[in-house]
Amino acid sequence: MRILTALLCLGLIATPVTPLEATAQTKLRDVLDIEGVRTNDLVGYGIVVGLNGTGDSVRNAPFTEDSLTNMLERLGMNVQGEQIRPNNVAAVLVTASLPAFARNGSNIDISVASIGDASSLEGGTLILTPLRGADNEVYAVAQGSVMVSGLNVEADGARDTVGTPTTGAIPSGAIVEREIPFDFNAQDTITLALHTPDFTTAARVEDTINSALGQPVAYMRDPGSIELNMTTNLGSPARVLAAIENLPVKVETPARIVIDEKSGTIVLGQDVTISQVAIAQGNISIKVRENPVVVQPNPFSDGETIVLPRTDIAVGQTGNENIALLNENTTLSELIAGLNALGVRPQEMADIIRAMRTAGAIHAELVVR
Repeated sequence: MRILTALLCLGLIATPVTPLEATAQTKLRDVLDIEGVRTNDLVGYGIVVGLNGTGDSVRNAPFTEDSLTNMLERLGMNVQGEQIRPNNVAAVLVTASLPAFARNGSNIDISVASIGDASSLEGGTLILTPLRGADNEVYAVAQGSVMVSGLNVEADGARDTVGTPTTGAIPSGAIVEREIPFDFNAQDTITLALHTPDFTTAARVEDTINSALGQPVAYMRDPGSIELNMTTNLGSPARVLAAIENLPVKVETPARIVIDEKSGTIVLGQDVTISQVAIAQGNISIKVRENPVVVQPNPFSDGETIVLPRTDIAVGQTGNENIALLNENTTLSELIAGLNALGVRPQEMADIIRAMRTAGAIHAELVVR
């Protein structure tokens, strides 16, 4: 077993340590959302032209040919019955987010992704594409040169791809054609939704707003929302929100541990504490050895040579047998510091934390991804 008593020798857990109270404050605008003020997703189907032989093939993407034919007919070209075999055209889906309070004529960014078998959109140009909302109404139109971050290189007998060349973006590539009707100042009440619901934080937000405005305007409805009464004489709702959105508030963070097993990342909340507990951790050694046996048939027989599998598995433990005793109210950050000093790997740390959580020695929420 691995020696964990070095934690005591390092002096990291000899004396109980009480976590310091957080003093950092955050602006209200960074911890909550305003009900009704939101983005809306848009989507459209279009074609990208001007590709250098990296477009869709007609056999695998016949809809690309149909789209090109329809577009040419709208431009006055009759190509019905013609055999079109372009390899510089690709069918794409165009997506965008319409910001709140976007006005006619404003520009928004768009993303483009191939839906056929095109190998790259590099150097292509998106042709005029209507973008529709969930109600199937057109809210913007998109067009422009596609910017691709990926790279696709091909040669005789070799091919290499870096990134994703079949997706791209067009900054300010769409123009808003329709506004979403929303009279913000006509509301009698406004709901503020916390990003992370918490009773303590919601109460602090209520007190902060009422203290700043000098009136009991804010009311905590639940741990995730605060209502503002807009029927007072404080002015329009827009002016009230402009006056309170930069107010500082102390956000209460829960005691939480997040473990990402894929990357070996461990994130600890500040208020995570552990009770008195004894820990023993060791390395398990597993050896697998393959010793196949070849069996030959008898001479002059019709049999055939076969290979029989033979596997030897040995499981053992290495190291000394010592146990670390952690004092009560020791913070988990101190434990991690001691494990780091011992050279314990992140995966082993995650196993120790999970075992301590199962034993009820860690007072925090454990999130494993």
